[in-house]
Amino acid sequence: MKPIGTPLSPFATRVMLLGSGELGKEVLIALQRLGVETIAVDRYENAPGQQVAHHARTITMSDPQALRALIEAEKPDLVVPEIEAIATQTLEALEAEGLVRVIPTARAARLTMDREGIRRLAAETLGLPTSPFRFCDSEAELQAAIAQGIGYPCVVKPVMSSSGKGQSKLDGPADVATAWAHAMAGGRVGPGRVIVEGFIDFDYEITLLTVRALDADGTVATHFCEPIGHVQVSGDYVESWQPQPMAAAALEGARVIAKAVTDNLGGQGLFGVELFVKGDQVWFSEVSPRPHDTGMVTMVTQWQNEFELHARAILGLPVSTALKSPGASAVIYGGVDANDLVFDGVDEALRVPNSDIRLFGKPESFVKRRMGVALVFDADVERARVQAKLAASKVKPRRA
Repeated sequence: MKPIGTPLSPFATRVMLLGSGELGKEVLIALQRLGVETIAVDRYENAPGQQVAHHARTITMSDPQALRALIEAEKPDLVVPEIEAIATQTLEALEAEGLVRVIPTARAARLTMDREGIRRLAAETLGLPTSPFRFCDSEAELQAAIAQGIGYPCVVKPVMSSSGKGQSKLDGPADVATAWAHAMAGGRVGPGRVIVEGFIDFDYEITLLTVRALDADGTVATHFCEPIGHVQVSGDYVESWQPQPMAAAALEGARVIAKAVTDNLGGQGLFGVELFVKGDQVWFSEVSPRPHDTGMVTMVTQWQNEFELHARAILGLPVSTALKSPGASAVIYGGVDANDLVFDGVDEALRVPNSDIRLFGKPESFVKRRMGVALVFDADVERARVQAKLAASKVKPRRA
């Protein structure tokens, strides 16, 4: 392994994050604790990660020329994509030219930024169980796809979006036009194409954090965290807990699917693999080649949280996925549209037993923008869920 240098010296190990929201911020902190010099890139100034990095850069990351120019100027050792809206073909070209190493690989970044790429890989190349799906380029195609086999209820998503943006559940034909318009507005890289999925009557859904890290002999080994249960509303995570109880057969099936997908994507780092579970049956849903929002719970449940695992894995360091305590997380929303936000009730939230709070420092609030998270550990997962939601409810954002 290459030695880790001293930050801000000619020998520094330099890591650039493309996307510096709340998840990127925690990755940057984990990297800095290991002596890495960090460069936080985002589309707007003063993003959460930019507030803690050694260097902050603001560009449109979906602009191929701007992205190439920045990477060539900064010369990072590693480029770590943290969001979807990135010119991934530029990353592939730079990787092919030997100018940079992309985490986990440039191909993985391209495939997973696009729901079509990853769904076709899982269902058609790897033959993994998924919900029935079709891709559509117009409202008329969407109507036809549902009528010709997908049926109701179903779910429509833009092929590129994040945190549930543009996602809708359709219960009947009257919902199609609204869902199409919502998807067009919520797509991350402009309008155009959606995926429509047949609805799976699952018991619960999980995130299986899967880590590809180097063993002592230099070979890549796969490590699994305990499964994370979560609740989503309109595709957006609102609470999560760890561990999610699972039948042994379902857990084994989840690990087989997660390993198949992440082995194909390759590279090193942490992946958030989303799965549906009913009894012993497991279906693949999506995968992110980076820390997952539902995995914020690991900041209170694991000895090495998902951000530390990602940092260690990409640097070639040993990892441990050991659970420290069961626990839960609950989202704190902005509640208002405002540029200047203050938070009342943080003291009350922290009086909830075994609780902790993370406020992300986003410079602009929206009613449904995630501005923080409450974390609670407890021997009883269900009690932790109740207490995490209680702690979150105590925090009251408002205009300054």
